[in-house]
Amino acid sequence: MSWSRRLLTASAVGAGALVATTFAAGTAGAHGAMFGPASRVAACYAEGPETPKSQVCKDLVADSGTQPLYDWNEVNIASANGQAQQIIPDGHLCSANRDKYRALDWARTDWPATSVTAGAKTFNFRVTAPHQGVMKLYITNSSYNPTQPLKWSNLDLANPIATFASPRTSDNGYYNVNVNLPQRTGRQLIYMVWQRTDSPEAFFGCSDVDFGSGTAAAAGAFAAQAPNAPTEAQIAAGTGHSSVSHYGHGGDALTAQEAAAGTATTGTTLPVDNSTSNLLLGMAGTGLLAATASGVLLARRMRNTAVTA
Repeated sequence: MSWSRRLLTASAVGAGALVATTFAAGTAGAHGAMFGPASRVAACYAEGPETPKSQVCKDLVADSGTQPLYDWNEVNIASANGQAQQIIPDGHLCSANRDKYRALDWARTDWPATSVTAGAKTFNFRVTAPHQGVMKLYITNSSYNPTQPLKWSNLDLANPIATFASPRTSDNGYYNVNVNLPQRTGRQLIYMVWQRTDSPEAFFGCSDVDFGSGTAAAAGAFAAQAPNAPTEAQIAAGTGHSSVSHYGHGGDALTAQEAAAGTATTGTTLPVDNSTSNLLLGMAGTGLLAATASGVLLARRMRNTAVTA
């Protein structure tokens, strides 16, 4: 192989590495979970990944290890792009169809459940990396049976209990989401879909709640204990065991006004905007063109030098 061809090959390989690095940097990260009412993964993490208390959390660790709990803020699909219903099959909603989090899909009545009543409430989402996006919360309908795998048809998709426009800042690490809980009885489930509008990535979560007055069959064979949310000390202590990033923002740098703002408020649904993905693609493409052009230019110079000699 001639030097010019070798150089062009090396340039292409280097450019490919640049593209891979660019996209890898864009997909790393983890960004939050519902703490009030606590999601399944957050509740089990709060019990302690190494020494969980409830039977269901013990079984989760026995089945999947402790890593899903240390990565409590990562239940995501990087390329969801608003197509959650199309890409997540029935029975796999709580795990976002990811094998790592498969235990979250277990249809059991001993998941720790938060006691609630109908009416206006404020839910608390612990956000470790704020992003512009739309968070929708759904509640199960009359077809829901906690002993059966959760299906999309079990959710009241036409009437979300909250639609929250998430900003790129948070209120001391939380999004405070106003919801309106309808009348229900017994154990129900709150399903969260947080679709970013600065990238195709989306996050998902399941929080078990109990309206009371349920039948003995609905209550199940196990008495569920009320869940706790992780403390800030627990979050800090587990960061070193996490395999995902706990910090950062989506999109470009915050403006001075955004950095000064701290309170997250509800808003209208935002249009899907893949500007971050387009920016990464542009950066990768620019790097590829620059690397290839440099290789071609250098190869020509070497060939001309060889001819002159």
